[in-house]
Amino acid sequence: MSKKMINSSQVPAPVGPFSHSVGTDDFLFISGQLGIDPATGKLPADVLAQAKQSFKNFDAILKEAGMTASDVVKTTVFLTDMNDFAAINEVYADYFGDWKPARSCYAVKSLPAGGDFEIEAIAAK
Repeated sequence: MSKKMINSSQVPAPVGPFSHSVGTDDFLFISGQLGIDPATGKLPADVLAQAKQSFKNFDAILKEAGMTASDVVKTTVFLTDMNDFAAINEVYADYFGDWKPARSCYAVKSLPAGGDFEIEAIAAK
């Protein structure tokens, strides 16, 4: 099995010692993506704007790997406030459309860089 790190110049550098994603012959493992705006290097103030930017970052990584949202088979979403669940579901549904990958969603105490939303995923060719 071959494997390689796949990073996108369209996405902010990771906030730790890891790559944006790692691809194998059949799978892509995408590291958690915060909603950091690559133009400013900052997080938007509200969770919905963070989620929308996270999906833009997420999408850039998929494209770098030659994949699309329909290749995603599993996601994990992290929220600092479960009261945002319904609003986040709208952003999530808008991004994936009719495709509905398996998903877990967890409330966490905090996220890196003060984020309120983060998503990680596994995609398959």
